[in-house]
Amino acid sequence: MRLLGPLVLLALLAAAAGGQPPPPAWVTIKGRVVLPDGVPVPARKAVAVPANVPVCPKVPVLDESVIVDPKTRGVQNVVVWLRPNNPNPKAAFAANEVHPADANRKPKKAVVDQPCCLFEPHILTARVGDTVEVANNSAVVHNFFWVSANNGNFNVNIPAKGTHTFPMPLAAEAAPIPFKCTAHPWMGGYCRVFDHPYYAVTDDEGRFEIKDAPAGNYRIVYWHENVGFKGKAPGRLGEVIMIAAGKDGRMALDPTPFDVR
Repeated sequence: MRLLGPLVLLALLAAAAGGQPPPPAWVTIKGRVVLPDGVPVPARKAVAVPANVPVCPKVPVLDESVIVDPKTRGVQNVVVWLRPNNPNPKAAFAANEVHPADANRKPKKAVVDQPCCLFEPHILTARVGDTVEVANNSAVVHNFFWVSANNGNFNVNIPAKGTHTFPMPLAAEAAPIPFKCTAHPWMGGYCRVFDHPYYAVTDDEGRFEIKDAPAGNYRIVYWHENVGFKGKAPGRLGEVIMIAAGKDGRMALDPTPFDVR
């Protein structure tokens, strides 16, 4: 039996990836988004709940538009994602730039709950092909209002302990999709839908992690509901980043200042 030489093997791998070889490494990116030095940490304010609205289990209800950890200055609910190093806003990852394991990914159920007069999560992220389920694990009736360009419009009442499942899987959508509860007007959130796996949402200390990213030159994008893109409109194309694996296959980014006030 004749063994394949390295050049032949490389050619076969390139053919399987649509004519291009795979990246030299797959990297886990870890980073943190912080409020810039010298910027005062904004205090969260209690939402004024109207007297005629049934009392919510979680009191006080706090505004969620800007959440910054006072100890670490980490900014919560920033959506971070990678995109090709290409000025075309519609540029997409090539097949060889997505980790092979992603080909076996099954569509998932993206769940947003309303257990205590706030949406959890406040920022919902999902992939094309996933299905959204809206749960109501509270003791009162909630409403779910959603208007989108490519993913339908909904205005449904959800009884206590009830659910509402979207009738169709999610389609690609470039803009964030706002949702709210019309019965409790302070309740709201956003959904972003991606056609690739390279995205994350910062946690309560501003930390995020993106797994199995391709090594090479790409761009990283930061978006927050209160101000939009980091760097405003040009920020939608992202900042150039050189992704390179360390000894453990990880890459740690310096903290990213982002004034989201």
